[in-house]
Amino acid sequence: MKKPASVASLTEFGRARLSKSFFMRDFLFSDIAAIHGFANIPDDPDLAIAAGSRLCQDLLEPLQDRFGRIAIRSAFRSAEVNGFGAEMQNAGKAGYSCASNESNHASHIWDRRRDGMMGATACVVVPAFWDAFQAEGDWQKLAWWIHDHLPYSSLYFFPKYWAFNISWFEQPAKTIHSYTSPKGCLTKPGMQNHDGSHEHEWAGIEKAMRGLIHP
Repeated sequence: MKKPASVASLTEFGRARLSKSFFMRDFLFSDIAAIHGFANIPDDPDLAIAAGSRLCQDLLEPLQDRFGRIAIRSAFRSAEVNGFGAEMQNAGKAGYSCASNESNHASHIWDRRRDGMMGATACVVVPAFWDAFQAEGDWQKLAWWIHDHLPYSSLYFFPKYWAFNISWFEQPAKTIHSYTSPKGCLTKPGMQNHDGSHEHEWAGIEKAMRGLIHP
């Protein structure tokens, strides 16, 4: 598929169905692109669709099936959009929060491979989980559930609504970090808490969310 260059071709690209609930259009909005007038469109649409499909099918769909509707905060970034955001971040401008293009290949930049492998990242919120768990550190319940149940590569949690980056990668790293309390690395391979079941950390969260799960 060629890079969309018209309204009609972009409309058709946006209709690409990544999984039973998600379409490519759901992941194309960018605050940076909207404010600065960039077109947030992949240079390699086929690779973006392939990577995004795995993100949706392997991670977002099972998460949504269990905990209700997922809200997408940000996801795909073109190299142009991410590169500009990284420049603004390095200049100390507030609100951009973009790492370099190289570090975002096969992450937010879905249409670039990293070490020959594809990957994709989305920043999401699980509204029903936030409604049920807002105490300091409660984000860890969801983090450990994902760790035990889904083939994620990395998770990064944030303070607002327990939003988090969730990444799929062909060679998953299985690491969890947080920018909210407690900050830092929750787990990574080699840590004593990495292997085995963590049911004691997440047991009861579905019962607590009963009646809060949004359709």
